[in-house]
Amino acid sequence: MAITVKELQGFLDSAPFHQFMKMKITAADKEAETITISMDYRPEYQRIEGSGEIHGGVIASLVDIAGDFALIHLLGKGVPTINFRVDYLRPAVSTGLTAIAKIRRAGRTIGVVDIDVFNDSGKLIAVGTGCYGTGY
Repeated sequence: MAITVKELQGFLDSAPFHQFMKMKITAADKEAETITISMDYRPEYQRIEGSGEIHGGVIASLVDIAGDFALIHLLGKGVPTINFRVDYLRPAVSTGLTAIAKIRRAGRTIGVVDIDVFNDSGKLIAVGTGCYGTGY
């Protein structure tokens, strides 16, 4: 059973780490099995103080969370991460980030999601794939 975007945002906002990241669900389409999560740039995300370069761990967290929430939206329940990978294509410098997650498969025990991360200019920053346990 799918849950609403408002319910998803409430669930996202309930975790302390997610609160630190200040992510917002900006779109969710159950039919297309996609979700979009955005976050504004904050100096706390820098990998080197004063550089404006966003730490790869911030981008990886966005990838993992977007993949997870795509499945939560479809299935109506939390799913644990089994593994995920991120390929960084270009630096993200002093920019907000937007992740678009598309479910590739939501099976009985495993879900696989592809995630693209863009900067504020619409350039592709990173691509990821997440694998999540759906049988719990």
